[in-house]
Amino acid sequence: MRTSRFFFTTLKEAPADAEVVSQKLMLRAGYIKRAAAGIYTWMPLGLRVLRKVENIVREEMNRAGALELLMPAVQPFELWEESGRGPAYGPELLRFKDRHQRDFVIGPTHEEVITDVVRRDVKSYRQLPIHLYQIQSKFRDEIRPRFGVMRGREFLMKDGYSFHASFADLQREYDNMYATYSRIFTRLGLKFRAVAADTGAIGGTGSHEFHVLADSGEDAIAYCAQSAYAANVELAEALAPAAPRAAATTAMNKVATPGKTACAEVAEFLGVGLERIVKSIAVVTEPEDGGKTFALLLLRGDHELNEVKAGKLAALAPFRFASETEVEEHLGCKPGYIGPVLGGGRNIRVIADRSVAAMSDFICGANEGGHHLFGVNFARDLPEPEVADLRQVVAGDPSPDGQGQLDILRGIEVGHIFQLRQKYAAALNCAYLDENGKSQIMEMGCYGIGVSRIVGAAIEQGNDERGIVLPAAIAPFDVCIVPMGYHKSDAVRAEADRLYETLAAAAIDAVLDDRNERPGVMFADMELIGIPHRIVIGERGLKDGQVEYKGRQDGEATMLAADDILAFIQKKLCAG
Repeated sequence: MRTSRFFFTTLKEAPADAEVVSQKLMLRAGYIKRAAAGIYTWMPLGLRVLRKVENIVREEMNRAGALELLMPAVQPFELWEESGRGPAYGPELLRFKDRHQRDFVIGPTHEEVITDVVRRDVKSYRQLPIHLYQIQSKFRDEIRPRFGVMRGREFLMKDGYSFHASFADLQREYDNMYATYSRIFTRLGLKFRAVAADTGAIGGTGSHEFHVLADSGEDAIAYCAQSAYAANVELAEALAPAAPRAAATTAMNKVATPGKTACAEVAEFLGVGLERIVKSIAVVTEPEDGGKTFALLLLRGDHELNEVKAGKLAALAPFRFASETEVEEHLGCKPGYIGPVLGGGRNIRVIADRSVAAMSDFICGANEGGHHLFGVNFARDLPEPEVADLRQVVAGDPSPDGQGQLDILRGIEVGHIFQLRQKYAAALNCAYLDENGKSQIMEMGCYGIGVSRIVGAAIEQGNDERGIVLPAAIAPFDVCIVPMGYHKSDAVRAEADRLYETLAAAAIDAVLDDRNERPGVMFADMELIGIPHRIVIGERGLKDGQVEYKGRQDGEATMLAADDILAFIQKKLCAG
């Protein structure tokens, strides 16, 4: 490709509303153009990167035995009503009516549609297993789209769905997809980690997320460097302290803590470590049967509540945080001074995190404004609580597999695989006849990759002060040829054209910058857009039969014989 024949649009500065590095650089490099909030046009340069990602995903999915199809973006809402997911999905589901006043949605995902496809035509166990996938645009009406293609409203996604006659066969395909995803992200040239994860709104049992590692990642990942353990912090187990609870050493007494409502303030005021404080979080459970329960969740002052873990407790599902009015009604004081030493026969459920259950002589709110209790002990000053894993893990916690300590790093979720089991198949009566002619509900798996999100994640992982640094597998071009004085020197123009044709004949994807621009502008643009290999042709070098080579992250350029450059580039590309 020649830049003179390419729609090439770069910017010196990113728009003021661009938030993260990938968004800024993709706009500056001319990868994307904003059409509306969270909706982007993929320009020719960005589309080249997107298609390279898509092709790798497609090749590996086909290699794994999946079959590609294409489902409609517009889905009848009646399928979402049949699955029971329509009301639960919320306002992210974009609904509309056609001219006949029938309800439709723009698909954010396709579990309902694919299940409907399979239930119509798959009738016998002999037709199973089957794995169908697509690469298609999705739409989720995010309340606050941000971070460019990282959290847009319209995005390109690979979503695959497998159907099975047994759970054992679903597990086999799940393992197949785990290996397939690992190959995909390895081929993409990304630093990634697979982590055990919560199934979230999709549902099901087993689940793994695939994260591109980047300091700007939204998700925290707990991993053990001494073993293979890795999990999203939402799922990572915080083990109970190994040491037993120490015996009480002091009597409980009430101390004045005027105006000190935050744990850190109380700890500083009393001259103790934050780990000595127990904070009480008031929650309310309102199950569908109409009941209502007020409860206190106890955590150490230096720990944070893991809402996903708490939400999985049968005693709390579902729960919400109590209002100030509800706190005053049940505890007789405002938030900031509440605690688990209740008295008075109050019917309040108390659930302590494992770390709190092992504490003695701790400090907590006194349920009296401006006061806390010092030297509190379970069994003596208040009943033994229910105990559960309620907190987020932190760096230094013991690994749940017992093989070391946990570290925390940041990641960007780009893939997710689920064992859906029978959630959707049962709701939509997706059944087959087994060997005995008996009707059975199919087992399902679901496997997603954010194809467009990968481009943003790759840039979040690979960038420097000059612009984008992409892995060679997904860079927009393999090589850029930058001629010095293309429009002034016949020798430079002839050698640039010859090299361009030579690289093209060798199936090397090259771009020739034949614009009539200053060298500094061309260098800056080629670095900005993320081309891994640059060849500079100038009159001075040609007199000695040489051209200049510089890798995107090389500190210095190298002079090479013009006749050797093809073999040199081929070797570089093979190594990359």
